[in-house]
Amino acid sequence: MYSQKSFDQTTEHGTLFIVPTPIGNLEDITIRSLNTLKSVDIIAAEDTRNTKKLLNHFEITQSLISYHEHNQSQRESMLLDKLKEGNDVALVSDAGMPAISDPGNQIVQAAVRDQIAVVVLPGANAALCALVGSGLDTTHFYFYGFLPRKNKDRKYAFDFLNRIPDTILLYESPYRLAETLQDIKENLGNRQVSIARELTKRFEEYIRGSVHEVQEWLETGMVKGEFCIVIEGNDNADDLEEKNWWEELSIVEHVESLIQNEQISSKDAIKQVSSERNIPKREVYQAYHVN
Repeated sequence: MYSQKSFDQTTEHGTLFIVPTPIGNLEDITIRSLNTLKSVDIIAAEDTRNTKKLLNHFEITQSLISYHEHNQSQRESMLLDKLKEGNDVALVSDAGMPAISDPGNQIVQAAVRDQIAVVVLPGANAALCALVGSGLDTTHFYFYGFLPRKNKDRKYAFDFLNRIPDTILLYESPYRLAETLQDIKENLGNRQVSIARELTKRFEEYIRGSVHEVQEWLETGMVKGEFCIVIEGNDNADDLEEKNWWEELSIVEHVESLIQNEQISSKDAIKQVSSERNIPKREVYQAYHVN
């Protein structure tokens, strides 16, 4: 067990600050975020070119290094060493909250494992803005993020999402929006949806209606910028056939599907597969890692 006192000044290690950045409107950055970026020793950024523009705008001159999905494993040990030496590090993504469909979770896990304080600052998040503005139920919701690209993985994802009674949140690019809306209609039905684009920017726009109605808008609407899709939950989820979604999958496919769809580690996926199939964990490990 590790109890973290986030503002304990006696710790010998530095602190890893998770700092959200504006998703479009620079005025959305908080005073605390600015003060943190000005005070840390290192800023680790998803794309240093984008972050440099933000830092220049607010006259912040701290040391900047890259930390993205292609180098995060290499950067992890270096950042941990800096933190253990007593340096404070701020992690930022291009926009919004790091580690939410952006790099960051890996270094957070490593810092927690090494008992280094992780302090998360509140700030901009596109999914929550889209949810609250959607007009759909916000009591319970399920954030999925980006759908898989491969057809097989996509099918498993929709089978999983169709069993969720709560409002669903997706991210999508403008280039795949039409395809994704069609897939939603075919796999989840003509539900009520809301798509939000250019959130917090001058051309912010919400399109609300049934999937079919939004598809009609798509024929003449402005398909530009990153999109958040909010989907009505399945009121009849409890009435679906009581069949395990993974029954037609091999053990390996079952593990890979959990890793992809629930964004968990292979270790956690193996443990879950063992539990769901009621088979020894070593049998799952053998199938996934050895066979």
